[in-house]
Amino acid sequence: MKIKITLSFFLLSFSFLVLASDMRESAIEERIKPTGSVCMKGDGCGIKSAGPGYKVNPSSSMAAPMAEPTVNKVALSEGSEHEVKMLNSGADGIMIFEPAVIKVSKGDTIHFKAVDMSHNSASIEGMIPDGAQSWNGTINQDISVTLDQEGVYVYQCSPHAMMAMVGVIQVGEAVNMDAVVSAADDKKSGFISNTDRLDEYLSRL
Repeated sequence: MKIKITLSFFLLSFSFLVLASDMRESAIEERIKPTGSVCMKGDGCGIKSAGPGYKVNPSSSMAAPMAEPTVNKVALSEGSEHEVKMLNSGADGIMIFEPAVIKVSKGDTIHFKAVDMSHNSASIEGMIPDGAQSWNGTINQDISVTLDQEGVYVYQCSPHAMMAMVGVIQVGEAVNMDAVVSAADDKKSGFISNTDRLDEYLSRL
């Protein structure tokens, strides 16, 4: 009888140990199982991740494509007369025209207002349409310009040209855009600050 009880106790203890071992292994497996899928660099199994040498599986929630940056395109301004302020600071930073980029119709008039002192408005040679009339306003004074040639006009504040105090006007169709973009590369080389401002302005057209 004593042997039977001892044997039964041994079998029960052994079964308990096996069960405990199985539960421990199951818990370990649960804790170490992968939460996502990865592959090594060069396997071509997804898109680039932030981690070096890894790619994320497209089925992963992290694989959602990043949104493309949107460009703030300008609409045609209403009316035949438009006001542009010459400012020390504004929405686009310091030393700016506001609005800096506008679209108008052929024959419209732009009134440049000297709101802050030490500014002027002057067209830039090689950055207005062929046959268009250039202008060069006096420092601290308003100037009005009627634009009767279609195309893109780029102008500046002469005292602050190195700080990229520039503006862009599109009149009708942008017939000279290629020439303006080409000239802009040379113009930007003289900027000491706001070096990407002109490119950003042209991208709004």
